[in-house]
Amino acid sequence: METLYDPAWAESWDAVGLVCGDPTQPVRKILFAVDPVAVVVDEALEYGADLIITHHPLYLRGTTSVAATTFKGRAIHRLIRNDVALYTAHTNADVADPGVSDALARAVGLSGELRPLQPSADDPRRGLGRIGTLTAPVPLREFAGRAASGLPRTAGPLRVAGDPERPVATVAVSGGAGDSLLGAARASGADVFLTADLRHHPASEFVESEGGPALIDASHWATEWPWLADAAERLTSALAARGINVEARVSRIVTDAWTSTTP
Repeated sequence: METLYDPAWAESWDAVGLVCGDPTQPVRKILFAVDPVAVVVDEALEYGADLIITHHPLYLRGTTSVAATTFKGRAIHRLIRNDVALYTAHTNADVADPGVSDALARAVGLSGELRPLQPSADDPRRGLGRIGTLTAPVPLREFAGRAASGLPRTAGPLRVAGDPERPVATVAVSGGAGDSLLGAARASGADVFLTADLRHHPASEFVESEGGPALIDASHWATEWPWLADAAERLTSALAARGINVEARVSRIVTDAWTSTTP
């Protein structure tokens, strides 16, 4: 994992790597998931996993206690009692080549070469977000429908800002919260920017300004979930090339924070 997603690529505020587990413990089964939450631990135990690899950290801001009085502490206790390790690849997987946004781009129908929306300073092949093209232009409403079909279903629909008939050929995407990349999306010349967690004021100001792309706001969880299968395949293939065979499963449990909508 650290060859594929170097921890040195993570943001300074991030918490990646081994959260719990004995590095000498044999690993035969790995469960990949977006969130290290109770239902994922349940699935790992049912599956017989020796290791859970998640995108989101369990303790992003650190802690002084792992007491089982909180859901995070209970998760740690259950993992250790059952000899299940937990490993996180977060912003280092976001900027990897390929990484989280590459998988998102393919899931919503982008083809051909992808390039970073915001390249990393030390390596322009890596970076946040991706820009790519469709095989042929389509109206925004059609692209939004394709994106909805390509992403895993969650409680809420995709939210779209822009003329439904606007032609879309070049698409910018970013897995997870993409507010910080609105400026880069405008500068890229993309016809639409698909991401998650867009807030009202930045999105409103963005679409009121002339010349920018349309916006599609999807579930945070859904935009990062496609990476799991890619990471699982890359890891198991790299291990198999070294004569090490492990089994991997991608969790299909929807752990998006929002669980229902009203009519």
